[in-house]
Amino acid sequence: MAFLPSPSQSVWHLGPFPIRAYALCIVAGILVALWVTSRRMVERGGTKEDVWDISGWAVVFGIIGGRLYHVFSDPELYFEGKPGTHPLDAFKIWDGGLGIWGAVALGGVGALIGCRRKGVKWTSYADAVAPGLVLAQGIGRWGNWFNNELFGGPTSLPWKLQIHCLSVTVGHAQAGGVADGGHACPPGSTIAGYFQPTFLYESLWDIALAGVLIYLDRRFRLGRGNLLATYVMGYTLGRIWIEALRSDPANHILGLRLNIWTCIIVFLIGAIWFVRHGGFQAERELTPYTGERAGSEPADEDRPVDGGEPVGVEGGSDDGAGD
Repeated sequence: MAFLPSPSQSVWHLGPFPIRAYALCIVAGILVALWVTSRRMVERGGTKEDVWDISGWAVVFGIIGGRLYHVFSDPELYFEGKPGTHPLDAFKIWDGGLGIWGAVALGGVGALIGCRRKGVKWTSYADAVAPGLVLAQGIGRWGNWFNNELFGGPTSLPWKLQIHCLSVTVGHAQAGGVADGGHACPPGSTIAGYFQPTFLYESLWDIALAGVLIYLDRRFRLGRGNLLATYVMGYTLGRIWIEALRSDPANHILGLRLNIWTCIIVFLIGAIWFVRHGGFQAERELTPYTGERAGSEPADEDRPVDGGEPVGVEGGSDDGAGD
């Protein structure tokens, strides 16, 4: 039967320096998000420089928040004295383990700090970043594929995912080892079995959601943070059913995985924001700036051409790149 393969190696070495696929996927997602956000911010009357300055705060805070959520939601991986674990492993981000909830929450705080320093409206930046953010999540999920982790239950579907007993510490599969979630490999084999490819489901959902957000933004020219609220609702809806398919160990509350409860709460927050701020009638702000910068002009390279939208932004370009 057909199956989807997984890499048997996730780390390569350039001399003494390890190159980890998980980290590369995260970095690739961040760069794509910055590129998309820069183009969208220019269309709103801002500049690319503002995006990079603000995003610097958001990325740093987001990585810290993502790691904190992961560690606090799965403390047994670091603090319960189990064989092969150590509290200092909590700092090893390169081995994997970033919770999107902490990343978005603390990343939003970082963005707020950056926006205030640059005189940019936080809601304008949030709406500009939303499609790039979920696209970055879709790209970052491929780091889980390289690490052979966060898959679903056993399955015989034609698109089942082959999982190796891969150690993220050494960076390659080990015969007779243990895969993520405790699935053991038989002696002489590195294959733990075939499982639901939940990483792929989430990646495809995220990429599709990015396209939906761009369409809705063009159709309704959403503002006041409502495109970000739409992202929140769309992402959590997908994550609920994907989370229900996952088989990796997780803390449960009233029989449901912790992340499912988080999805429900975050969805409600997004829905309340969306309704209270005008829904699809919330028009985009006339300027992304506050105070003295509200009347400032965009940089020359960011100016619209011939009175239209900036080149390469939301219908203002025919180069096929778009958002």
